[in-house]
Amino acid sequence: MTLNEEPAPAKAAPPTEPPTAATHAVTNQPPPLAGHDPLASDPALRAVLDRHGIDDLGDLAREAWSEEAREHGRLANEHPPVLRTHDRYGHRIDEVEFHPSWHWLMERAIGHGLHAAPWLGGPGAHLRRAAGFYLWSQAEGGHGCPISMTYSAVPALRSSPELADRYVPALAATGYEPGLRDPATKGALLAGMSMTEKQGGSDVRANTTAAQPLGGGEYRLTGHKWFTSAPMNDLFLTLAQAPGGLSCFLVPRVLPGGERNGIRLQRLKDKLGNKSNASAELEYDGAVGLLLGEEGRGVRCIIEMVSLTRLDCVLGSAANMRAALSEAAHHVQHRSAFGQRLADAPLMRQVLADLALESEAATALALRLAEAVDAGEQELLRLALPAAKFFVCKRAPYAVAESMECLGGNGYVEESGLPRLYRESPLLSIWEGSGNVTSLDVLRALERQPAAREALFAELDAARGADTRYDAAVSVLHGELDAAAPARARHLAERIALTLQASLLLRHTPAEVADAFTATRLTTSGRTFGSDLIPGDPGALLSRITPR
Repeated sequence: MTLNEEPAPAKAAPPTEPPTAATHAVTNQPPPLAGHDPLASDPALRAVLDRHGIDDLGDLAREAWSEEAREHGRLANEHPPVLRTHDRYGHRIDEVEFHPSWHWLMERAIGHGLHAAPWLGGPGAHLRRAAGFYLWSQAEGGHGCPISMTYSAVPALRSSPELADRYVPALAATGYEPGLRDPATKGALLAGMSMTEKQGGSDVRANTTAAQPLGGGEYRLTGHKWFTSAPMNDLFLTLAQAPGGLSCFLVPRVLPGGERNGIRLQRLKDKLGNKSNASAELEYDGAVGLLLGEEGRGVRCIIEMVSLTRLDCVLGSAANMRAALSEAAHHVQHRSAFGQRLADAPLMRQVLADLALESEAATALALRLAEAVDAGEQELLRLALPAAKFFVCKRAPYAVAESMECLGGNGYVEESGLPRLYRESPLLSIWEGSGNVTSLDVLRALERQPAAREALFAELDAARGADTRYDAAVSVLHGELDAAAPARARHLAERIALTLQASLLLRHTPAEVADAFTATRLTTSGRTFGSDLIPGDPGALLSRITPR
């Protein structure tokens, strides 16, 4: 370097890499719950299937809890349906666009025969379908609505044999053909229900939709409907006022020849949950409907459809409880806090054992109702079904919320899946008759059908002598039904459901399960899960239901 040259700048030291942050090591978190066999940890379901020799639901069960099914359930709710009233040219089309995951779920539900397939016959067909519906609903609940309505539409259709012959084979077909086309050109159909109106809600006799006779069993319908779920289905059972009174009609979305029927979708409901499923307000603008049964007997015609969708509400609620319980039981097996594994913490064991009892009793009762459908036990169903719909569907939101709490903050975030279950759970208590409607239906059955009461106590008497607390509860129930009054309708529905559950557990579960149920449900007043001490070892209950 010369005297005139400046020294070269010193080279900067290379940046120092920060040390690896130890906070990014993931510990004390459970592995994902996917790929297990739900039949292996569902003793209530397995016991019923074993009694009836049903052994072909393993693939369905595993697929319902597969990572693929869980992801499709998430996507179908993350991308809810969109209403397209017009095409790009301004033509009215009244279509609803669904995410591909919705179609994936629908295709598999129908492929497993969870819609109207049981009406084709076979021993235990309705029980098998109920068990499958219960399992598959644990993957995603929203798409169960069109599946359920298609299943339940068949008895109403059979009030008009000609229409039943025309449509039931396609409703029972195990194929999925979405899109609006002439029903006669499709090999597989879906059915829906469109009853409630703005001014009436559950009081369908207040409906104002008018039906004008055209001749040949056809009518022109004009009016509005406040709730119509799955509006892209092919056929709808609806109520309207004909000259002879409130009547039931079959309304196709597309008429013979391919012309769209006069059904205008006004908007989709923005619901608390059930996001994957579309629920629409619609107008009948001169829509063509076909009379089912006789004029003036619409409620009687459609009541069987309502009853069977109520059965699916019970099954769906039991499924929500079971799915939430599986998440909670799995979590506590792999999570530690305050120096011990959560599954070993005495109070957590009490809470989960109590939730296990709730789930097992709900599942047993739901499947018993499906057995009654197969056996044609209409008298038992007339009383037991609304009572079960009232009680099991009421209990589901509490059970799901408590299961969520077992995961703490991890359960409150959307990624856990539990918030979706929680939003879904109140729906099944509201649809097809909310609490007051269903509990008052219990009173109507007692008043109008004495054989229903006899069938109920014949069912309860089958467990007499197995437990003194149970025997006392049945005796008290006799007296309470004698003094039935509207203000006590909810209490009566609850006691009927609880004694039915106790009867089933006493007859079909190990002694420690039945003893814990009668001790905590029939003789105590605890109102939160875990507040009543589970007799014996709670671990015996937990080992029955923990996913593995």
